[in-house]
Amino acid sequence: MDKTPAVSQVDLLFEVSWEVCNKIGGIYTVLSTKAKTLQKLFKDKTIFIGPDVWTAENPSPWFSECKIPGLSEWALDAKLPDGVNVRVGRWEIPGRPIAVLVKFDGMYAVKDEFYGEMWNRFGVDSLHAYGDYDEGCAFAHASGIVIESIIKSGYGQPVQPAGKRGRKKQSRIVAHFDEWTTGMGLLYVRWKLPKVGTVFTTHATSIGRSICGNNKPLYDYLKGYNGDQMARELNMEAKHSLEKAAAHAADAFTTVSEITATECEQLLERRPDVVTPNGFEKNFVPAATKLPAARKAARDRMLSTASALTGKKIDPNTFIVITSGRCEYRNKGLDLFLDVCDELKRCKPARNILAFVMVPAWPKEARADLAGRLADVEKTPIVSDETPLCDPIITHWLNNPDSDAVNCRIHQLGLNNLDSHVEVIYVPCYLNGTDGILDMSYYDLLPGADATVFPSYYEPWGYTPLESVAFGVPTVTTSLSGFGQWVLQAFDNYFDECGVNVIGRGDSNYRSVVENIAHSIEYLAGIDQKEDKKIRKAAMQTASEAAWSKFISYYDTAYQLALDKAAKRKVGQ
Repeated sequence: MDKTPAVSQVDLLFEVSWEVCNKIGGIYTVLSTKAKTLQKLFKDKTIFIGPDVWTAENPSPWFSECKIPGLSEWALDAKLPDGVNVRVGRWEIPGRPIAVLVKFDGMYAVKDEFYGEMWNRFGVDSLHAYGDYDEGCAFAHASGIVIESIIKSGYGQPVQPAGKRGRKKQSRIVAHFDEWTTGMGLLYVRWKLPKVGTVFTTHATSIGRSICGNNKPLYDYLKGYNGDQMARELNMEAKHSLEKAAAHAADAFTTVSEITATECEQLLERRPDVVTPNGFEKNFVPAATKLPAARKAARDRMLSTASALTGKKIDPNTFIVITSGRCEYRNKGLDLFLDVCDELKRCKPARNILAFVMVPAWPKEARADLAGRLADVEKTPIVSDETPLCDPIITHWLNNPDSDAVNCRIHQLGLNNLDSHVEVIYVPCYLNGTDGILDMSYYDLLPGADATVFPSYYEPWGYTPLESVAFGVPTVTTSLSGFGQWVLQAFDNYFDECGVNVIGRGDSNYRSVVENIAHSIEYLAGIDQKEDKKIRKAAMQTASEAAWSKFISYYDTAYQLALDKAAKRKVGQ
């Protein structure tokens, strides 16, 4: 594939996100993996802008303050509003792009005046704002001011040769904003810097996510929904109004999948100009020669945890299946995954099933009784049945056990790990290697799985199944995920062809989806080593086809569109 960017030259590319140097969710993965490819294309012409929400006592582990010639000098002399400060350095990820962290506290004092300006210019209705709206807007407003200041300083822009007459060449500058939290920044740039091309990416519409989160059917009734009306009904007026205004004001509007493009067209009333699927960098995947050792270490840890909880000697040949991601019970299909586990109790798979639900909830503390037994198991492995721990389905105590949807559903279904060939373990915490029980990161544990399942109801893209196949672990997902749709378009939908099985899901076939996923797990549990090796190889090949080097061309198209529109725009428009 020709990897030459469609944009012949970008003098400066800004990308603004709440998740720059701030690891919260999937957008961090998008930006941090894309950065390496952007550095190859536009070496140090990309400046990532993120919130400075860190302190000396709690610094960002992903940001290093350092001298950037020209930009550091700007930061010393920049005349920014009171309460707006910047730190210049590098984002410590592959490619080490330039990053500017913005302290934005000073924007709260002028928010009412600014909201009035945005109402008059773009129709943004901030009147009913609540929650994190003010915080996101304060950061976005400050980021817009920072971009304006950098551009006016001349940093990174072509210098007119001395003595040359004629019209000065217009700099090719793109400002890219991710999600509604940065929408005010885009509107500020459109207002103040009309010759800057703007790109707005929604990774999931705020109103679409809210519709699903409120247990309303999205897909069967999508054409009947009016975004403005639903925003009023669901008390989402401010966020929806801002997101819609940013989408309409942007020179190039993008989203991550065709399914979300359709959602945007209906709820935001603008069809995205470009669909920009999320690429992937396999820089944290172990080399093929190291995968067997990584797999063994992960399996040993998960099996010993299950053994300590249940008091059973777990068969080393047990089939391990994992689901993970945000703790969005319906949107991420956690409800469906647990029902699949219940369905597997009625099946007769060739191997016992050990299912892990690895989603961060509201954990109170690691279980001391489990940690103690794990320490004992390491010294003397369980060789026969012992007494199970109380509540042998959970690794960390919860602050809200009676209202946690996953915990309640496991008990409701009777998935109590007693006298069954299907065992379910709930790990309700971030797996960063220091959780006190598994003490391995999610990416260290993933190679130990025999399969993963991500049966999402609302999933604009879906990094978790893509990460799974990158590690050579076959995965099951649904047609309601952007990744699932991409697989259906690019491959034959069979495990041995792509390492993925995409199950058709809609608003009216929940039970059949449960049964189909259970059959998929039953099939994988029964294959021989030769077929398993073939499927794992196919999975890795699928991940290779989703590399950023192949997907970055979609962004090139968006940048070119934004630059073309900005070049034609007259000052004052």
